[in-house]
Amino acid sequence: MQDRTKKFALRVARLVATLPNMPFGRTIANQIIRSATSVAANYRAACRGRSRAEFIAKLGITIEEADESLFWLELAIAGKLVKKELVKSLLDEANEITAILVASRKSATKNKSTIGNLKS
Repeated sequence: MQDRTKKFALRVARLVATLPNMPFGRTIANQIIRSATSVAANYRAACRGRSRAEFIAKLGITIEEADESLFWLELAIAGKLVKKELVKSLLDEANEITAILVASRKSATKNKSTIGNLKS
C-alpha cells in the first residue's frame, strides 16, 4: 500500500504539470498535489506508528487526504480543466485507496476493541 499511495502521488504530479497556468488551474494544482502527496506521506507515517492508536489516527488523516484528492479531481473536471476520460483511472484509484484505508481503519479499531476486552 505504501508503494501504491506513492505511485498515486506521482501520477497526480504528472497531471498537475498539464493543468493550465491560470488562477483556477494553479489553485487546483496546488491543492491536489498537497492532498495526494499527503496520502502517501501519512500512510507511511501510519505504518511507522508507535501504537495502534497512533496508527488509527494517522489512517484517519490519510482517509481525509485521499477523499480531498478525489474532491480536487472532481472539481478539475467540473471546472473543465481536464476531461473525465483522461483522469478516470486517477478517480478510480483515489476511490479504491479511500475504500481500502477505511476498511483498514475499521479492522484496526475492531482489533483494538477486541484486545482491550481480552485484557479485562
